[in-house]
Amino acid sequence: MTALHHADFNRPKGIHRVRTLPDPALGALWDSIILDEALKDQLVSQAMLNFTMRGKVDRSVLPLHGVIFLVGPPGTGKTSLARGLAHRTAQSFKGGKFQLLEIEPHALTSSAMGKTQRAVSDLFSQSIAEAATRCPTIVLLDEVETLAADRAKMSMEANPVDVHRATDAVLVQLDALAEQNPQLLFVATSNFPEAVDTAFTSRCDLVVHIPLPDAKACAAILCDCLTGLGRTYPSIGKLAKSTDVARCAAACVGLDGRAIRKMVANALASTPETAMNPDSLTADKLLASAKAAAANRLQPGRKT
Repeated sequence: MTALHHADFNRPKGIHRVRTLPDPALGALWDSIILDEALKDQLVSQAMLNFTMRGKVDRSVLPLHGVIFLVGPPGTGKTSLARGLAHRTAQSFKGGKFQLLEIEPHALTSSAMGKTQRAVSDLFSQSIAEAATRCPTIVLLDEVETLAADRAKMSMEANPVDVHRATDAVLVQLDALAEQNPQLLFVATSNFPEAVDTAFTSRCDLVVHIPLPDAKACAAILCDCLTGLGRTYPSIGKLAKSTDVARCAAACVGLDGRAIRKMVANALASTPETAMNPDSLTADKLLASAKAAAANRLQPGRKT
């Protein structure tokens, strides 16, 4: 059993995975996300504050809900960052035992009237609340717009009454848990923050926009990828130290971190020869792949 599958048990509906923290595998995820270190420090500090202060200060003085919200384009590493943040937070409390619950929001939705609302209420008021009584708990709410859809934008299609009530349930439960469970922190993510109800956003203690990487970050992501490959294919590792990396990184501006790493894979698959012998990858093939990826990236509003 790997470190990613600790605390295996019959999980309640909506809980996709439970992980014991700290977890070095999640620490590696944290390190792999190339982001302004000041922003990473802010995230860790906010998470630490949640566990040091919320149980000691009345919410009428400091109305902390225990929610951090990561927003930004797809591929910028929000989910990996959230998992890594859970590890770093637990690591900050020496000897402390934490756990990470990963929520599967789509498992809670139902076309039957009232079922989504009941599933959401049960998950928060029973499963999550009970978990938080055992040890400090961090909950990952990926694609939170699925559970906290903007009620002001709902149409009369697709059973909006139930979706409306599900959002109501999330808000009610966040308030209740904030009052009763100071050893609980939610980290939510969304690619579409405009689709998230403003009442949810107002409950967030910190909202952080994870941007697309700039030229410097593109170079760091590219070098990290090439260096990692270099542990298996030494010649690829040498490319990370070449002066051509800057040209490739410049061509990658506008791509997200995931797309940059996939671009490297595309370069390795650019010819049968390179695919068969990855050590034959050249800077020219890498640059050509970067330019192709930049030219083919989907623009906002462009149909596929």
